[in-house]
Amino acid sequence: MQAWKDYQEKNKDRFLEELKDLLRIPSISANSANKEDMRKCAEAVKQRLLEAGADKAEVMETAGHPVVYGEKVIDPSKPTVLVYGHYDVQPPDPLDLWHSGPFEPVVKDGKLYARGSADDKGQVYMHVKALETMTKTNSQPTNIKFLIEGEEEVGSPNLEKFVADHKDLLKCDVILISDSAMLSLDTPSMDIGMRGLAYIQVEVTGPNRDLHSGVYGGAVANPITMLAKMIASCHDENNHITIPGFYDDVLNVSDDERKMLGQAPYNEGEYKADLGVQSLWGEKGFTTNERTGIRPTLELNGIWGGYIQEGAKTVLPSKAYAKISARLVPNQSSEKITAMMLEHFKKIAPAGVTVKAENLHGGEPYMTPIGSKGYQAASQAYETTFGKKPIPVRGGGSIPICTILERELGVKIVFMGFGLDSDNLHSPNEKFDLANFYKGIETIPYFHQFYAQQ
Repeated sequence: MQAWKDYQEKNKDRFLEELKDLLRIPSISANSANKEDMRKCAEAVKQRLLEAGADKAEVMETAGHPVVYGEKVIDPSKPTVLVYGHYDVQPPDPLDLWHSGPFEPVVKDGKLYARGSADDKGQVYMHVKALETMTKTNSQPTNIKFLIEGEEEVGSPNLEKFVADHKDLLKCDVILISDSAMLSLDTPSMDIGMRGLAYIQVEVTGPNRDLHSGVYGGAVANPITMLAKMIASCHDENNHITIPGFYDDVLNVSDDERKMLGQAPYNEGEYKADLGVQSLWGEKGFTTNERTGIRPTLELNGIWGGYIQEGAKTVLPSKAYAKISARLVPNQSSEKITAMMLEHFKKIAPAGVTVKAENLHGGEPYMTPIGSKGYQAASQAYETTFGKKPIPVRGGGSIPICTILERELGVKIVFMGFGLDSDNLHSPNEKFDLANFYKGIETIPYFHQFYAQQ
């Protein structure tokens, strides 16, 4: 509708400045020192929902960080869309790799740099401004509810209970999530699934204290060396995961779907150049897009032990640690894979060290049917604003709450992501292209229009 476009164009600069204000709040859910910042951000999101036209918005308590709920109900007989997102962000470390302050938003070359710009404050804010667009132009076609949590980046440990306790409040016909990426503005795409996650921490202990590496080296097992060997053994020469039973429940993708996924444009040279790598790595027999979408993975997320400060200290450490995650695909269970990982690392512990392994968090893989009304409405919305149908793809990331939302509320999820894989999510210099931000605000109202028509 022309009224939507006119309103958005007139207010685009204000939209951006408001987003910058949200990005200045260091809402890091993983860090207890930022507890007050989390609440400040929740209150800010609540206020922005009210300013956008929500009839009701409130900060609601959980056992951890609060949830922001909002709604604009125009007619109970009309369909209801629940928008899910999160206001918490990843820790910004390492700080010395940022070109500008992680919580000091900067626009450069058409891109907004700040922690949370794409994941997920910027994408959540597209929905807030889409609501404003529709309310200010008296053209909202659906009822809209918002569930914006503050613990997604730490595995959403308290959201399941919140959703179960508030089913009536959250009752809806479809769930809309923008916490994912698209291929590009030239080639729009929609995720039809997300991978699940199993995340563990391993602690390897050798001697009862740190030792002098000259006096004891060569006689006592070094926990860092042993841990490195254990981790390296988890992939074979074809980069196939060696944990027994790991692939037993993997749902094999049909040739037709692999062909459909293969329609996504891919230039290996550009891919490598963007990442600054000379060659790619992955499971033999699968393309890069398949490795990051339809196949499970095992990754080392962090490893530490011994002396890591400036200068040298000849020490044979008592302990070494690693954080290890697996991305899961349909039919794999995070509980089952976590149990496999924990048992495997204990079982392969070399003589001379002991291993303690613990579960950190996880979530289930999720698929959305491309034949659903929600998907079709979203696809039509993309086609309206981009001029071409979006390509269905599988997302490599995880949103742990998806299966819980569907189970508790009994409705399907539609993913409308407007970020890019190159947005440096969870990395220094996270960014969100302003063109994508504004395109999301333009496209989302059409989803509501087409969904209401169905």
